[in-house]
Amino acid sequence: MGMQRLHALAASPVLLAWALACSPGESPSPENDSTALEPWQRARQVDYLAFACDEALDPASQSQVLIHLTCEARMDDFELPAGAVPDDAWDPIFDKMSRLRDTSDFNALRFLALVYAYDGHPAISESLWGRIEASLLSFKYWFSDPTPARVVDGAEVVDGMWYWTENHELVFRTAEYLAGQRYPEAVFEVTGLSGAEHRDRAREALLTWLDHRARWGFAEWHSDVYYDLDLQPLLMLVEWADDEELSTRAAMVLDLLWLDIALHLQRGNSGATHGRSYIKDKGAAPLNDIFDGNKLLFEDTELPWSSPISQLAGLLSLTTTYSLPWVIREIAADGEPMVDRERMNLPIDERPPEDWDSPIEPAPYGLTYGEADLPQWWAMNAYSTWPLFPLTFEVAGREGLWENQLSSLAVLTELVDVNQAPEAIMEDLHPIYEAFWQVLNVVLLKEVSTTTYRTDAVMLSSAQDYRKGLIANQIHPWQATLDETAIVFTQQPAFLPVADGEPIPTDFSWREVDEPGPGYWTGEGSLPRIGQTDNVAVILYAPHYPAMPLGIEAYNYLDETHAYFPQAHFDEVVQEGGWTFGRKGDGYVGLYSHNPTTWRTGQPEVYENGDLPFDLVAAGTENAWIVEVGDATTWADFAAFRAALVAAQLVITPLADQGSDGFDDGFEVAYTSPSRGLVEFSWEAPLEVDGVEIPLRHEARFDNPFVSAPFDARRYEVTRGEATLTLDFDSAERSATPAPAAE
Repeated sequence: MGMQRLHALAASPVLLAWALACSPGESPSPENDSTALEPWQRARQVDYLAFACDEALDPASQSQVLIHLTCEARMDDFELPAGAVPDDAWDPIFDKMSRLRDTSDFNALRFLALVYAYDGHPAISESLWGRIEASLLSFKYWFSDPTPARVVDGAEVVDGMWYWTENHELVFRTAEYLAGQRYPEAVFEVTGLSGAEHRDRAREALLTWLDHRARWGFAEWHSDVYYDLDLQPLLMLVEWADDEELSTRAAMVLDLLWLDIALHLQRGNSGATHGRSYIKDKGAAPLNDIFDGNKLLFEDTELPWSSPISQLAGLLSLTTTYSLPWVIREIAADGEPMVDRERMNLPIDERPPEDWDSPIEPAPYGLTYGEADLPQWWAMNAYSTWPLFPLTFEVAGREGLWENQLSSLAVLTELVDVNQAPEAIMEDLHPIYEAFWQVLNVVLLKEVSTTTYRTDAVMLSSAQDYRKGLIANQIHPWQATLDETAIVFTQQPAFLPVADGEPIPTDFSWREVDEPGPGYWTGEGSLPRIGQTDNVAVILYAPHYPAMPLGIEAYNYLDETHAYFPQAHFDEVVQEGGWTFGRKGDGYVGLYSHNPTTWRTGQPEVYENGDLPFDLVAAGTENAWIVEVGDATTWADFAAFRAALVAAQLVITPLADQGSDGFDDGFEVAYTSPSRGLVEFSWEAPLEVDGVEIPLRHEARFDNPFVSAPFDARRYEVTRGEATLTLDFDSAERSATPAPAAE
């Protein structure tokens, strides 16, 4: 089936159902319909393949090779000739994996997808297939395994891989499981264990990871970046794990992930608050790493496909096993006004106790602060919290982590004698921790409550009262989303990439400089305190740590806050009465800053901004922002929306130090919202609407019109109309109603 014919098939659901009723490598046959996928999902697979395989093959891309091999498996006339991938195409990847450099686990996982789907295909030479196998058998799959005494280019290899974030743990363990399952009798070089032993070791870790996500959600909440790296290994486990319990539970957690995405999708944009994200990803829907996967399953945008090398879309296009429950697709498309409240992750106290030897509260939900539960805590980047420090010092010293993986904390080893007994270390560490605890946990991800309001025209999403006043690497606390590119959010920048008053060069790359965060657009120099009630949110900035303690530039915030408000992507932008208003189609957003604002111009683009301003800057370390969204169903027009907000009574009062911690507390806000009533909020006070307190900590794991489940739940019942999904993690039951029959 050539490209021209494939495009023709894309317009014919009947032909698509026939053409895709086979697994990769099989010839299409009307009788062959053993796949679990429904016709609509097969049609979406073809649509992506038609796009991706119009692009010339880049043999250096593992993902694109996988996708092109899938096109060959599905098309009679599409063929990758023998040797299409030169033997040296992946030399840099093999070198990276051999040197144990960070993100090598992603490459190992991509090699395993190729092996499981297309092992032996002549487009890849026998010699190159052998190198893939050798790289998998010599890879280091967990930090506690010995680092091989390996010399590359005259230098001894130092393990630089990061194992512990939520997504990395899943990727490493999935790669280990699938490699062990594929080569059960082989001896793996690093450990001397057999493949079967690696498979069994990884299986237990994977089942624990899946259980924790099922009960407590995701540390990297609503992430437009890292959900991509959770979805990929889960899809591979569903497709290729021989263990039925493991594959079933992976499918169930996949369902929860897609449900989370569906609840926070607006015109193809994963526009929610994010536990981790970057300006290179959150600036527009096509930049989201999960954009093509979302487009394949949900068809929520008319924008074209974004990437011909999307590993996620490639895996979704080859799967014959994972069928998205129809109810989740229905939820993504639902345009009725709704509010979603979610609670995810676990609490942990980052403040030090008054005395170094004060008892530590027991860990929640039967966990401990011991090594057995280390993966859960380090997946939250909690290794520098006070309850975890004894374990961190023990494990880091034993495994040699200070020189690389935990180098950001290595300065502590110069201030404290780490060869002492644990009690003596903690006693010596306590005064240092008391002085700098606010900045030591810059990467921490702890319990969060998120609120999302969505209509057909607009979405507002935020993290409620989350780590207020503290520095945070990649947290994206809130966003208003009207479509794929019309978005608004605020941030306290940590630095300007030029001297104050000088223009930012137009060839400056946000991707290269801003990505780690906290930066100018990524992360937060200090996190705001946010309270949201439906379509209104108050965002309060008041840093609660001294800028650049001990002169350390990494811990900083500028004397300003700013908003991303891309005029180029709105139909109208109007400023009046301290408000900046935007309209996109039938969706409206109003953003108020207590401190006067100006547009910072002359910057490099974030996303196709052209010559129109997008950076709305308010001088002053402390500020109060207010956002309200609306649409044409509740307002006569955009002018009426603007007039009502400008006329609304608004009182903002400065606050001195209310908490006796040495830092002023920003502002107290009393805003009479035209749609919600009197909204009152400040740094220490609760959020109140017309005198009624709105809880900022959600008790339920999910609370929305489609699913209600308590935190620590093991059963989820999802419903929209006649469509349902049941996930019972006690019995491993996964059942869903099919898509309605085509008329």
